[in-house]
Amino acid sequence: MIIYKCNNTKETGEPLPCTDTQCETSLCPACGGRAEAFSEIYWCSHCRIPLYEEKCSLCGQPGKRLTTDIRPVFPEERLLLEILLGKPLEYLKESVWNGAGNRYYVNGRRLPFVISSLKNVDSDEIRRQYESWKGQNTDQYFEEYRRRFVEANHVRYEKILEEAGSYLRESAGDAQIMDMFVSFSGGKDSTVTSDLVTRAFSNPGIMHIFGDTTLEFPLTYEYIARFRKDHPKTPMVSARNKEKDFEALCKKIGPPSRVMRWCCTVFKTGVIQKKIRSLFREKNQILTYYGIRRSESASRSKYQRESDSPKITKQRIISPVIDWMDFDIWLYLFTTGIDFNEAYRLGYARVGCWCCPNNSVWSEFLSSVHMPEQSKKFHRLLVEFAGSIGKEDPEEYVREGGWKARQGGNGLPYAQKSVIAFRPCAAEENTFYYDLQRPISEELYELFRPFGYLNFEMGNSILGEVYILNLKGEVILRLQGRIGERELKVTIFDVRLAGARDLKTAEEKIKCQLTKYQMCMGCLACESVCRHNALSVREKREGGVEYRISQEKCLRCGACVNHFIAGCYMRKVLSIRRR
Repeated sequence: MIIYKCNNTKETGEPLPCTDTQCETSLCPACGGRAEAFSEIYWCSHCRIPLYEEKCSLCGQPGKRLTTDIRPVFPEERLLLEILLGKPLEYLKESVWNGAGNRYYVNGRRLPFVISSLKNVDSDEIRRQYESWKGQNTDQYFEEYRRRFVEANHVRYEKILEEAGSYLRESAGDAQIMDMFVSFSGGKDSTVTSDLVTRAFSNPGIMHIFGDTTLEFPLTYEYIARFRKDHPKTPMVSARNKEKDFEALCKKIGPPSRVMRWCCTVFKTGVIQKKIRSLFREKNQILTYYGIRRSESASRSKYQRESDSPKITKQRIISPVIDWMDFDIWLYLFTTGIDFNEAYRLGYARVGCWCCPNNSVWSEFLSSVHMPEQSKKFHRLLVEFAGSIGKEDPEEYVREGGWKARQGGNGLPYAQKSVIAFRPCAAEENTFYYDLQRPISEELYELFRPFGYLNFEMGNSILGEVYILNLKGEVILRLQGRIGERELKVTIFDVRLAGARDLKTAEEKIKCQLTKYQMCMGCLACESVCRHNALSVREKREGGVEYRISQEKCLRCGACVNHFIAGCYMRKVLSIRRR
């Protein structure tokens, strides 16, 4: 149940219950001030199941407050938990759940289990025991509690189903099926969203896009294969970066951290946006259905249920389950009986990249037990990286999660490509000399298209002069540098480059593009922020990256220059201390 509590510490008042899934605030009965909403889950001691309402509809007895959200603990996770506690099959016949704060409950009583202690556990030995006991494990008792859970909370299920269906139909308006798609990750939330959308429009033909990061759980790929087989009328396409290798990039620019998750940009955001543009190029408006929920993280708590995409023009994002709890998601899955990713049965609370730096200690431990080869290989990669950047004790650095808090590219040779050396010209006003680390080629000029229109005829070809003009044909920049050389001379005639208002800022915009020229590795970040399909980045067969901007499509909005620090996402990831 949703409860409201007043923010005013002087007048707390009594909490107000609310059954409206869309309410976010209410008024305190004592002071009239704003009150915050939070969920409250109850426990029926007689039926031994969690409840949304305080009174159990099966036995009629009142429940006790237990936690703010809850998820089921499947027999596979329960067995692993028992082994860690030294009690294999101890809770085989009991009702086991996991509440907010990763707290385990057996028959409504909290289990004394400390997740942080797992750092010192031998996962190989735990795996050996797990294999020896799993043959005696069974779903029999779990299935009985699942059945009771569904029956006792059927009113809640009917309410969220009706509300979500009505909202989906209303928010779609006059949109056609061919103008929408479901963003499908293979996780429980996108699985429920997919089913809700299909039911709301009574049409299995809605496009699904699976963002394959190449770092998915093996069980995710198995689930995607089952989904395709079970939904033959649902078109599903994969968006995958086939040109990049995660391990190679980790060695080159360091593993992703919580601060800099470059993997999302390289393996997810960029390729998905590219796929969207190719599939819906001529559409006037695209409706995208996401399975995100506010309760998943602090960053998602500010998300809206419906919003315009900041990246794709005319794309509207709709998140029908944004206010659902884990409780609601599992109630829906259990009630409908639809298939889901079996990684959840092992104990994973969330399913994404298996080696994500945001993964919990519990998730990492699960992977060490159920994915030993991948986990050990990634561990070796992390230790080697730690040694390469000069950590005194690489093993300790990795074990304590130091790599997750890493910032910048200090110690990485590739990070030096972000350095732009320049000096002002003493003889000419507003003129600068840049010493490039990469020889000048025709590709360099592509990076100046966001400032204006290239003109190769006006300049002295012997000196390598190229002029940049504005829409009126007036000169705003002059470039001078011969192909194959490393010195570039730039004269600024108009400081209003990509929104700049003074000479210093204009010069910074130029360095943004030169940084990109020196260190572009095809991460697709620039392409993903271009709202006009004017920018394309691709790997060249002979090596390197081809960076192209369409003269006709580019509106000189400056998004590709201004969106990232120093104009380049990798420059942001690999920022280094400068003396």
